[in-house]
Amino acid sequence: MLEVQDLHAGYGLVEVLHGLTFQVPKGQVVTLIGSNGAGKTTTMRALSGMIRPRSGSIRLNGKDIAGLESHDVAREGLAHSPEGRRVFPTLTVEDNLTLGAFPRLTGSRPKGDISADRDRAFALFPRLKERRSQLAGTLSGGEQQMLAMGRALMLKPEILLLDEPSMGLAPKLVEEVFRIIRQLKEEKVTMLLVEQFAMAALGVADHAYVLENGRIRFQGPAAQLKNDPAVKAAYLGGH
Repeated sequence: MLEVQDLHAGYGLVEVLHGLTFQVPKGQVVTLIGSNGAGKTTTMRALSGMIRPRSGSIRLNGKDIAGLESHDVAREGLAHSPEGRRVFPTLTVEDNLTLGAFPRLTGSRPKGDISADRDRAFALFPRLKERRSQLAGTLSGGEQQMLAMGRALMLKPEILLLDEPSMGLAPKLVEEVFRIIRQLKEEKVTMLLVEQFAMAALGVADHAYVLENGRIRFQGPAAQLKNDPAVKAAYLGGH
């Protein structure tokens, strides 16, 4: 379980997050939705150690990971598939996936069967299997997104952070990404999802938090928020 309490974070003199408190129960999918600039990606970066929180706690299975460096956060079992994909362009698809398991290879996480997990990633993302020897930088945007997700899964994480997995993708590939998220949900992979397509996110999530100007404005079961008139009017294009 991920438990966030009174989280404040930002950049330089600008505070973006003003005391967020939320949780992601084990085996569930939780989504953060909100307009551009609401603080969604900043939240993900603070959780994964890309930026250092100013105050507050981030507890993963009871251990406070707030302020740890990204590689130490990964060792604790938090995997981040970041906005913009950020694959290693000069390495092959297969090498990118193997790097996702680096903490397992170095003994800071249980090793398990890395080869079998790589095969599982190829089963989830058949396009990656076809391109396993191809340099990641030569993949299409959709293929790079799949690679970023597959690489994060190679950690065998306690929780998977997905930041805008559908950004910039054609509608058919968006459907494919959400098919994979639903499949991972069936496998009880714990996920925190930030997504521009709020209706799609609410359709796959168990619970949702709506961010506005770095604060949580609404929260509740995703199916309930999907039909909430105030949420629909402000964030889902409803009236």
